[in-house]
Amino acid sequence: MLSTNLKSKLVLALGACIVGTTVAAADFPTRDIRLIVPWPAGGGADAISRKISNIAEQELPKSIYVENIAGAVTATGLIQMTGSRPDGHTVGVLTYDSIITLPRGQMVPGYSLDNMTPIARITSEADAIVVSKHSGINTFEELVEKAKANPGEVRVGVAPKGSGPYLSVSQLEQLLDVDFNVITYAGSSSAEAEALLSGELDAAISSLGDFSGIIGSGDAKGVVELTSVQNQTYTDVPTISSKGYDLQTGSFIVLAAPKDTPAESIATLEAAFKSAYDTAEFQDWLKQIGVTADWLGSDGVNVWIDELQNKTFTLMDQLNL
Repeated sequence: MLSTNLKSKLVLALGACIVGTTVAAADFPTRDIRLIVPWPAGGGADAISRKISNIAEQELPKSIYVENIAGAVTATGLIQMTGSRPDGHTVGVLTYDSIITLPRGQMVPGYSLDNMTPIARITSEADAIVVSKHSGINTFEELVEKAKANPGEVRVGVAPKGSGPYLSVSQLEQLLDVDFNVITYAGSSSAEAEALLSGELDAAISSLGDFSGIIGSGDAKGVVELTSVQNQTYTDVPTISSKGYDLQTGSFIVLAAPKDTPAESIATLEAAFKSAYDTAEFQDWLKQIGVTADWLGSDGVNVWIDELQNKTFTLMDQLNL
């Protein structure tokens, strides 16, 4: 049995801890915020994360710095995030692979969305088919025609099996009744961009924003976007629905902190990123690179994630993926 004196000391100590945590959350941030991007530098997720964090830090008394920690289809960086002190000073960037690919395959021990607190969704991007200038292909119709005439020969680059682009190419093969030579690339879309530049690939699937550099230089061309909504930046790239097909696939950017991060710290982060999101600078920049602004705050992200997983996992079951 504990003595009355000892019980009193324990209560006081517990109270001090609670007060200390509350004060720390109220003073947040007390040091620079680490934003972990789980892809190599140079890809679309990296560029968006850097842009919005550069603006968001203007709302805070401390800076936000980006650290690229790639590996295990985003799990390496995000496990570091979830293993950090849950005080709001470490934030992670989640993409399609973080929410769909990893949980679906249960690929990495210790990785779980249950260890995270979502802050907000920032963008959504439809997948698109981009062709290399070396391919001799200039339109969606020419791509389909070439694939039908040469089964298994048209080289299409996508992220590894289980990823969004891999799911897209699997659906396209069924929808178009074609057989592509599907080549997977680990890491960010920058590897596929290099392969398009060299002629190693005829086409690749990712967002138009991911390939904005080589599209702008004329080394690649978007021939179709896998959506029903016309891209307002790349108005010359038709939607697949305009070609008579129904297919909606793509990725997104979600920010999250470790589980048990104080609600006050989450609110501060969300407010800073929302302010950055609303600026003309960020909105205009997204339009320039062809990415759709698509904010969803902390109050709705969890429901959206659950709905997305249920829908996508059902489709994967149907395709035996």
